[in-house]
Amino acid sequence: MSSFPRPNSAGPRLMLLLLLAVAVGHWFIATRAMRDKSTTSDEIAHITGGYTFNHWNDYRLHPENGFLPQRWQALPTVLAGARYPDQAGELWRTSHVWLLGYEFFYRMGNDPGRILRDARAMNAIFGLLTILLVAAWAHAFFGWPGAVTAALFCALSPTMLAHSGLATSDMAMTLFLLAAVSAWWWHLHDGRRRIWILSAVVFGLACVAKYSAVLLPPIFFLMVLVRILSPSPLVLCGRTFTTRWSQLGALTLSLLGQGLAAVLVIWAFCGFRYSAFNPALPPGNFIVPWADVLDLGRMQAAVIGFCRDWRLLPEGFLYGFAYTLKSVEARGAFLDGAHSLTGWWSFFPKAFLYKTTPALLLALTAGAVLVLVRLRATGLARLRTHLYRATPLLTLLIVYWAVSLPSKLNIGHRHILPTYPVLFIFCGVLGWAAARAWRQSRPAGTVLGGALALLLGGQAASAIGIYPHYLAYFSPLAGGPAQGYKHLVDSSLDWGQDLPGLKHWIDTHRRDGEPVYLSYFGTGEPDFYGIKAVRLPGIFDFRRVHPWYWPEPGVYAISATMLAHVYSPYRGPWTEERERRYQVLRQRDPSFRLLKASPHGHPGLMQDTSPAAWAALWDEYNQLRFARLCHYLRVRTPDDNVGHSILIFRLSAEELKAAVDGSLQDWARLIEQSVKSQP
Repeated sequence: MSSFPRPNSAGPRLMLLLLLAVAVGHWFIATRAMRDKSTTSDEIAHITGGYTFNHWNDYRLHPENGFLPQRWQALPTVLAGARYPDQAGELWRTSHVWLLGYEFFYRMGNDPGRILRDARAMNAIFGLLTILLVAAWAHAFFGWPGAVTAALFCALSPTMLAHSGLATSDMAMTLFLLAAVSAWWWHLHDGRRRIWILSAVVFGLACVAKYSAVLLPPIFFLMVLVRILSPSPLVLCGRTFTTRWSQLGALTLSLLGQGLAAVLVIWAFCGFRYSAFNPALPPGNFIVPWADVLDLGRMQAAVIGFCRDWRLLPEGFLYGFAYTLKSVEARGAFLDGAHSLTGWWSFFPKAFLYKTTPALLLALTAGAVLVLVRLRATGLARLRTHLYRATPLLTLLIVYWAVSLPSKLNIGHRHILPTYPVLFIFCGVLGWAAARAWRQSRPAGTVLGGALALLLGGQAASAIGIYPHYLAYFSPLAGGPAQGYKHLVDSSLDWGQDLPGLKHWIDTHRRDGEPVYLSYFGTGEPDFYGIKAVRLPGIFDFRRVHPWYWPEPGVYAISATMLAHVYSPYRGPWTEERERRYQVLRQRDPSFRLLKASPHGHPGLMQDTSPAAWAALWDEYNQLRFARLCHYLRVRTPDDNVGHSILIFRLSAEELKAAVDGSLQDWARLIEQSVKSQP
């Protein structure tokens, strides 16, 4: 890869300014789109953890998602002097980042909107830099037309816009994976010390961006093998290596040296202290004990245990890595109406098709056709040259997909985000082909240029059409965003971001006296946004005890992830066993009503069942009742939606009676009628 040439004429200067404008425009759109969105599930932990890293030099909270992005995103909040919860309490002692984050955002007098806006603006800089790096690669292959084409496809991608605008670690990892393979490839062809140092620093930053950086050493080694197959000699620090064995040895030592440099970067980001717990602060424990996160495969546990025993790496980094490995062993997943704890090989291919714009898919297809046609004219020798130059990109793409396909962590399309820049770079071939055709034949150039303009227009139309709901983008291949909840949920669609939109919907659409029921998936606080609703079962409810309730006709606002019951104990089909248990609990409904009306006025009910047992029975009843309702609602067309992530249902008395109070036959008949009424 080569960097941009020096702008020694007006043309290149204008191109550089255009590319910078594209990148800055992406930053502006991404941050503006998320300006009126509530916190997504992970953001509250990222920002809270980053605050403690920066302000307290303490690494007990959320070390599993990258020290670099969390520090970077929380920097404005630290500088603004935000107030932090008391460190003498149980939440700090137990490192409960989610509850501490809730207190930090909503109970300390801080401005959650400002905290989110600042953190998201910082994160969008990673997206801006990714676009410029994509353009640099495309320029190296396809010149200025290719650079502009690739940058536009990248900047206008709903996927890129969604994750640039969120304070998480996904965009940082996307940037630093691409930057790391780029710098290492540069080092393999330019043995100067400053290039080695650059590569080592970027590798180190990738290691503290996200633990996906564990893929980089094998990627680097594969690139080394490709490099030594090249006939050109290797020059490192002024010394020339001509044989393949000498080159392999020299580059292996170089890679080990970069590993040591990365270790130094990791120690720097953890304050050059082994303990994750600052001794000047109240003591505590990790949210999950070390023994539990080390319950891994023998090799994984042995390596982490060895590094821990000898303190080769900071405790916070080792714990975060172990926590990540443990969390990917099994996790609730949803795909096309099916549930799993171990995922599917088809998850990421389908997620890619569902969440990728038609324009990009067509551009990739057209680019492949152009390359094949070109290769027929130039021969295999030229093919080998191009493949060699693309080694870092192809290695990153192939290795990342090879690891992703069997992954059991099928919770979000975002986990293949690092593969997208390679695709955008490849689209640069269309710009090169159009410019070449224009130089050779104006009619042919007009046709190719027009086709490229249509593809870029299609990419722009996808970005404009879904604005500002970029996380909820789904291709027409999946039925568009309105049908997205049938295919993917969680961070592919519904991450808790649409509470402000729900408040606006209620204010403009709720009828007088109409009750509102809410099942929310996320770490936002509905009360903060003025949402007055009866709370149905939800996730991240922050230990709040909600009043007992009985469903009545009205508005039911249900997060797509809650509708799918991904993380519910009652995920999957509604079985006869669940129906029997539900009917048993329904027989206690009169007792529940008496206890709600007068908790202490019915001593007879307490003779054989304690208050705690009644509360547990109510919770089970409430969960089963909600699950039964959702099984019906999943086949019923929503009456409206908020940002495509919160589905709105207006339920009548007849529907509710059959859905939650009726017999199994009534419930099944209601579902059958709903299915038949579908267009």
